[in-house]
Amino acid sequence: MRRVLFLALSVAAAGALAQQQLPPKLEPLPEAPPPPLIRDGADEPRVRITPQEGDRVEEVRDGGRVVMLKVTPPGGISYYLMDLTGNGNLTRRDSLDPGLRVPLWTIKSFD
Repeated sequence: MRRVLFLALSVAAAGALAQQQLPPKLEPLPEAPPPPLIRDGADEPRVRITPQEGDRVEEVRDGGRVVMLKVTPPGGISYYLMDLTGNGNLTRRDSLDPGLRVPLWTIKSFD
């Protein structure tokens, strides 16, 4: 019984000694870097795509840059010029359909 009591007291004393250690010396954090400059797009080069005469052009912009152009020639089928990668290069697509077909099969029906 004395051994158990001695063991319990030594564990409690070791825990108390561990809590009495001095806290580590803290150093102040370095100054935060200045925030990045916000560009409004005025200094970026402007790209102008000129459609043919008589075409109707509809622009879709996101944050001041052209994301998509819908070009409708007179008496023709519309096509789209899209910025797919975000680098400013427009790619022609004849439709907005990505070509992905989700199967709509019925697996189980609970009637």
